Amino acid sequence: MPHFDCLIVGGGHAGAQAAILLRQLKFEGSIGLISAEPELPYERPPLSKDYLAGEKPFKRILLRPAHFWDDHAVTMMLGERVKAIHADEHRVVTTSDAEHGYGKLIWAGGGVARRLSCPGSTAHGLYTVRTRADVDALIATLPNAQRYAIVGGGYIGLEAAAVLSKLGKQVTLIEALDRVLARVAGPELSAFFEAEHRAHGVDVRLSAAVEAIETDSGERATGVRLADGTVIATDAVIVGIGIVPETGPLLLAGATGGNGVDVDEFCQTSLPDVYAIGDCAAHENRFAAGRRVRVESVQNANDQARTAVQHMLGNPAPYDAVPWFWSNQYDLRLQTVGLSVAHDERIVRGDPATRSFSVVYLNQGQIVALDCVNRTKDYVQGRALVLSGERVDRAQLANGDIPLKELTAT
Repeated sequence: MPHFDCLIVGGGHAGAQAAILLRQLKFEGSIGLISAEPELPYERPPLSKDYLAGEKPFKRILLRPAHFWDDHAVTMMLGERVKAIHADEHRVVTTSDAEHGYGKLIWAGGGVARRLSCPGSTAHGLYTVRTRADVDALIATLPNAQRYAIVGGGYIGLEAAAVLSKLGKQVTLIEALDRVLARVAGPELSAFFEAEHRAHGVDVRLSAAVEAIETDSGERATGVRLADGTVIATDAVIVGIGIVPETGPLLLAGATGGNGVDVDEFCQTSLPDVYAIGDCAAHENRFAAGRRVRVESVQNANDQARTAVQHMLGNPAPYDAVPWFWSNQYDLRLQTVGLSVAHDERIVRGDPATRSFSVVYLNQGQIVALDCVNRTKDYVQGRALVLSGERVDRAQLANGDIPLKELTAT
């Protein structure tokens, strides 16, 4: 049975970054990386943007060139999935029944795209946007499909809608809640992006629950039937309704968790010598008012990888990174810093009609997050305010002409 001093499960941003950091920090032990995908580690954000649009080839989104992993003695085991962890014996078993021993295990399994559960949900012609294979399958429809129905008004759905609209496709976006981005942003930002998509020809349907996927005799999707009986005819359906964390083997092995696997401030699970990082790791985050959350972002993946690796190498430093995110839609650049989940007040800086503004989120007077649309200075300067938790004059905060770095404390 092969044995690795550090075995990493997951070939996304978190897993790849853990391997990279181990070598950068002069770790001389053996490293193995097991990835369910057949691809070498690559960037995920471009999948719903540049890669789908055909503007960036796959080679340009690889996190490192192919030779890097050999050059740095990282054993890549691609197209394999871990099905069981025997924590007391420090070994894992893959779906091909291969066994691998480990000294330390870093679980960076991420998640899989959540699927619809309604009638017709297993029909042909339904697509997700999570992996290269997902998007390659979607790209293959572009020459012959004209009508696309997108289920889900989060960032993935909106980004895919923007790309397809720019490609001249007829796009209907279906959101079960009463506004887009309802789970991650305030109504001001939701209204802005809804209006932008409508202006670009996207048919946005809100408070629209999917009842079934209609199919033809060949079990191929032909329409999306809504709860009110409306049927949206389509050539392809994109499902963008979030992810299901990949934590099954950890939980079966006895790790604590629920929505993800629970980790402490050093990204340790409740299993000995097992860390969890990235999308699947549920941690207490001070930027979410101490709530236990999963943060699905490149920033979180990279920063948690550093936390786990440093702890493993005997240099413990608690995870305490301020979250940040971004989204590109049309000519709009949205940059977010902080988490707005616990806000009790919002202030808009600038005029959304100018397509350059920020929504500032406060909790008991402290700035906890900012959504900045085509307003990079607010994003950069706002980060310091989120970190400090400083209270500032609200009138000045609402005045978009006053730089955030010049605001007066209250």
